[in-house]
Amino acid sequence: MTPKQRLVFVLALLAGAASAWHALAPAWQVPLPTPANLGEERLQDFRDALYFPIREFLDGGNPYDPAAMFAHWPVRQDFNLYQPYHLLLHAPFALPGYRAGAVAFSVVSLLLLVALAAMAAHAVRRVTAVPFAVATAVIAALLVTSQVGKAQLYVGQINPLVAVGAAGALLARRDRPGWAAVALALAWLKPQYGFPLAVLLFARGSRRVALTGTAIAAAASLPVVVLLVVRGGGIGPFLDVVVANLTHARGTDYGAVDSLTAQRIDVAAVFFRVTGWVPAGLELVVLAGVLAASALLARRLAAPLADLLTCLAVVVCVVHQPGDVLIAVPAMAAVAALWWRRRAGPWWGAGALALAVPFAHLYTVDTAITAALGARTAVTVDGVAVVLAWGLAVFAAARLVRVRAA
Repeated sequence: MTPKQRLVFVLALLAGAASAWHALAPAWQVPLPTPANLGEERLQDFRDALYFPIREFLDGGNPYDPAAMFAHWPVRQDFNLYQPYHLLLHAPFALPGYRAGAVAFSVVSLLLLVALAAMAAHAVRRVTAVPFAVATAVIAALLVTSQVGKAQLYVGQINPLVAVGAAGALLARRDRPGWAAVALALAWLKPQYGFPLAVLLFARGSRRVALTGTAIAAAASLPVVVLLVVRGGGIGPFLDVVVANLTHARGTDYGAVDSLTAQRIDVAAVFFRVTGWVPAGLELVVLAGVLAASALLARRLAAPLADLLTCLAVVVCVVHQPGDVLIAVPAMAAVAALWWRRRAGPWWGAGALALAVPFAHLYTVDTAITAALGARTAVTVDGVAVVLAWGLAVFAAARLVRVRAA
């Protein structure tokens, strides 16, 4: 490192450590869950999507059944259709008491964010000469200070693991396809990540990665599914639970496409926020259209441009929240570095800048937007920015492909 780089490295370490300590605080400050404090936002996803669903599973029940979860545990949200292997993978965090499990999970999530920053630094090193340690420290500090990074620890989301899986699948798909398949299996933890990512990887030529990663996720989940089927009395009752789960999710404020309070950033939800109406079947049309257009262009681009387009397509094609853009951090950092060195056009830079909006949407920014433009605008701005980022990436990719063809 040069003296200037050493100074940046030390400052990034200090800033990152301070932000990390602040972001970890909710894990030991949050009150123990009771029916009286269901509105508590700190660690709510850890409570509703990890700790108590796993407790229900270990107690012999089916956590995918909304009625059972609401009757047996102090949860506010139902347990969505995460991959069943989630109940085994995260079981160590549900075995101790709630406080110990929450702190352990938050620390591991923080380490995963640092790992994601290291993967981003590796992606940046492929296109620039910035020292790996400096890039890792700077990206990690920015990540844990950003709204997206802090939200993972504040709410207790599993997105850091999913993001590491998605980024790993993209970074390793050519040189280490075996590890890329394992990484994709981790991204399948949430099917709304796994399915579109597998489709796009397959379309980009990584068929072995897409098929093997999907098979690993399915094989890991099969024992849990068999156990739940046996407990429930057969396939029919188990499918009834799945239908009940989907029906409940479609009617929630955070899941419905026409919700005025949800923070969804996918094209269908943003279209409703902007126009006030939802055409019948819009979500399926968006899913097919976004994947087809993105696959057609991404297969003709090189990394990291193709990776950024892939990540953006994943989060705008189906139900996603602002924190889900975490998967795009490595590709976003590499494209920003390319643009800075004038090796990528201005449209790619504009796309990366638009994608930075959710990361910069801090509490003070949200308060200012709400005061000036209202709460509905405040929960819409991230979605508009991410959809715009995808649109800019599509435009830039199409333009690049056309120029190369000419």
